Amino acid sequence: MSAVYLDHNATAPIRPEALAAASEAMIAGGNPSSVHAAGRASRARMEQARTQVAELIAAPASTVIFTSGGTEANALAIESAVATGSRRLILSAIEHDAVLETARASGAAVELMPVEGSGQADLGWLAARLEAWDAADGRPFVALMLANNETGVIQPVAEAAVLVRQAEGWLHVDAVQAAGRIPVDSRALGADTLAISSHKIGGPPGAGALTFGPRATLVRRLHGGGQERGRRAGTENVPAIAGFGAAAAQTLGELTAAADQVAWRDAAEQALVKAGAVIMGQGAPRLPNTLCFAGPGFPAELQVMTLDLAGVMVSAGSACSSGKVKASRVLEAMGQTELAGAAIRVSGGWSTKPEDWKLMVEAWITAYDRHAARRRAPAA
Repeated sequence: MSAVYLDHNATAPIRPEALAAASEAMIAGGNPSSVHAAGRASRARMEQARTQVAELIAAPASTVIFTSGGTEANALAIESAVATGSRRLILSAIEHDAVLETARASGAAVELMPVEGSGQADLGWLAARLEAWDAADGRPFVALMLANNETGVIQPVAEAAVLVRQAEGWLHVDAVQAAGRIPVDSRALGADTLAISSHKIGGPPGAGALTFGPRATLVRRLHGGGQERGRRAGTENVPAIAGFGAAAAQTLGELTAAADQVAWRDAAEQALVKAGAVIMGQGAPRLPNTLCFAGPGFPAELQVMTLDLAGVMVSAGSACSSGKVKASRVLEAMGQTELAGAAIRVSGGWSTKPEDWKLMVEAWITAYDRHAARRRAPAA
């Protein structure tokens, strides 16, 4: 059986268009801050990419800051909020570690907003919390991702934005997993800052972006030259940025095709449930490419390894945990403590075919049945 890659939420395979753009930029060379011909050509590539990335998230190109990835983009927003007076940060309990760990390291107090069993943020809790806000804690800062990286559950960001604005707060949105999989309009969502990443949409790793609105005050965290209009010092990674832009342009044109994966995912879901799997976030709006499910009594790491041996690549939870597999805190926050250590994530993308989902289902059911049989067998 040929290898099946269903781990796009970790990293999508690079798109041919992105590879070509990155290669051309690398061969051409030139520092985008230089005024000679090579520098101007490099600058033109970068600004074209800025426009392409901005179009993917419906933001003005002038508000797009290139970073080294989604982690730095999230950090720039959080650290700017703290630097400008926010002393208490509210994060949804399902935020990515890039948000959670940066907030914990910021020196500000961190408070977690609970989620409901569906995996969506509890906006009733947020409304009550903001209503009781203590002015001594500075401007309220709320981080709510657009779609969860493990379950694919889409969050009520626009509704949260109304509450945050009523409290004159700052809403940060990690849209790393959502961009390219569903339409993203940063301004319609009410995001004051919004982060995305190149390698999640088929661009090269090493590039990300943060867009900001008029209510956000950004503070430079990397000091040196005046790159990115003085907001982020350091020579830009033009090859990765050029590839990022090409991937963004290609992704924007394929959003309708991305939605087609709902049918493939749902067919897989039905077969897995029939075989004994438990679906996470079922009934909630989810990304079309993402399926998170648990096999009761079947440890997640064993599922991942068994599928890998069968030629199917998936993951357990976030891929940003140094190769470690542990119980998912996202699922624990959803009240699925007993199954949190037995859940895996399957995620398709631009290179996925419907047969990939079918092969994954067949391999998983075979593995699950064998594991269940071993558990039932009497000890020798």
